[in-house]
Amino acid sequence: MTANPVSVNSNACLISPEIGKSYIAPAHPPLKLGVLASGSGSNFEVIARAIQNQELNAKIPVLIYNNPEAKAAARAEKYGIPSILLNHRDCKSREELDTKIVKTFQEYDVEWVVMAGWMRIVTKVLLDAFPDRVINIHPSLLPSFPGIRAVEQALAAKVKITGCTVHIARLEVDSGPILMQAAVPVLPDDTAETLHARIQVQEHKIMLGAIALIAESNRKYCD
Repeated sequence: MTANPVSVNSNACLISPEIGKSYIAPAHPPLKLGVLASGSGSNFEVIARAIQNQELNAKIPVLIYNNPEAKAAARAEKYGIPSILLNHRDCKSREELDTKIVKTFQEYDVEWVVMAGWMRIVTKVLLDAFPDRVINIHPSLLPSFPGIRAVEQALAAKVKITGCTVHIARLEVDSGPILMQAAVPVLPDDTAETLHARIQVQEHKIMLGAIALIAESNRKYCD
């Protein structure tokens, strides 16, 4: 089944930090999510745990990770989710990696792609295979501070508030329609580590909120 792209507002929407606490799975087929992760996989585990607890009407047929040392694979094993290593170092181009990703996701009948700490720039190969169905999470209030070291960028700019964003992915890095955002105050004594830790708490909440929004949109389309 081809999922219907969710309708999104291109304007940023600040949401309550309470979002993500509880979602009741409706009696409809779960949204099939293919997850991409490069590191610890904390966002991935938040999704997997919410699904296990029936707080999210979704399932994860497969996790793809690109770093052999990524802890995300161990988290996937804990939840009985297949994980596949596609090491980008074995590919001659970004397009070759994305071709392998698309092939794998199609084999597992994935409907939406979730970049949960995926530290690779995606190409048209992936975005064309899943049009308007690839979401990304970024540790800033986009469009502010796109790209790498977003937390460090915020500290260097001496802003009072930063946060995190879930958005539909586009070719331009950290661009595309915004699904959800959460604001996080920058404290006077913050370091990159302390600020990132507080941002990550909100990342987990808005990631669940965005997926719930997509699942609800998919449910209405199926109805």
